[in-house]
This record gives sequence, structure tokens and C-alpha cells, in this order.
Amino acid sequence: MKEDNDLFKEQNLNKLQLSIYLLPIVGWVPSLWTLYLKPGNREQQSISRLSVTLNLFWLLSYIIFWLSATQSSEFLTLRLLYINGLLTSGYILTCLWLTIRLWQGKPVRLPGISRIASDLNRKK
Repeated sequence: MKEDNDLFKEQNLNKLQLSIYLLPIVGWVPSLWTLYLKPGNREQQSISRLSVTLNLFWLLSYIIFWLSATQSSEFLTLRLLYINGLLTSGYILTCLWLTIRLWQGKPVRLPGISRIASDLNRKK
């Protein structure tokens, strides 16, 4: 019976570690650590690649919209910053949704992003 409790705690600890990878904005740091410095299991590698790819897409989009807003007229600046805020909110909600799916035991995948992340891994 004690072994079941230890196994259950280990599963929760693994889910907690994977949840850290999915933290918005800062989750890429432990994800990169897992990808390049510490070999992880298949699930850790997959979620780490997804986290890094998702964060990279958000960061590039954020920078593009922010730089565009600083270089445009007042009329367009407000709209670009609004889109930037929507993009950031969407990124945070997506990370939250993926974390909830992880804890429910469902697959943690995004249709386009997961495929791109796995393709990037094959090209290494």
C-alpha cells in the first residue's frame, strides 16, 4: 500500500514539474534546461519543446507589434498595443489551458504549434 502512495506522489511531482514548464513568460528557462542540459523522458521533452516554441512565437509577435506601435501614428499605435495585449492574454490563457489539460491527464498539444515544435526537434 505504501508503494502506491509513493507512486501517486511521484506522479503529482512529475505533473508539477511539467506545469512549471508551461508557466507563461518564464517557463522557457526550465524547458531549455530539460532540452539541452538534463535529459528528460519523452513527455518532458515534448512539453519542453512546446513551451519553448509557444514562448518564442509570443515573444516575436510581442516585439513586432510593440516596435510597430512605437513607429506609427497615434491612431494606429492604440490599435497595435490593443492587439499586443490581446495576444499576451491569449498566450497566458493558452498556457493555463494546457496546464489544466495536463492535470486532467489529457494530451498537452496544440494543433499547429506542437507539429512545428516536433519538426524543429527532428532538424537538430
